[in-house]
Amino acid sequence: MMKETYITIVGVQEYQGSEIFRPKQQLKLVKDRTNSYDDEAIAVFSDMDVKYGYVANSVRTVARGTHSAGYIYETFGEETGCEVCFIVGDRVIARLTGPED
Repeated sequence: MMKETYITIVGVQEYQGSEIFRPKQQLKLVKDRTNSYDDEAIAVFSDMDVKYGYVANSVRTVARGTHSAGYIYETFGEETGCEVCFIVGDRVIARLTGPED
């Protein structure tokens, strides 16, 4: 069995806010190839394709014990899934679950 991989979702205040997240919520991660600030940007979407934020990709924003967008970028194709585990202020910790079905 593969080791569980956790990520930090950031930027949520720029989109829907952290109040919309709940534990066990399923989210979609999609590579954002048009992002001019980050070549390894991974956007986070709801099951209704509403943008919720991005996977953290900076030493300042990646929570201890989680992985950066750069770390997971090459581990999946265009999109994959994750499940919310914790909400801490304006950061959300999620576990990768694999491709969306």
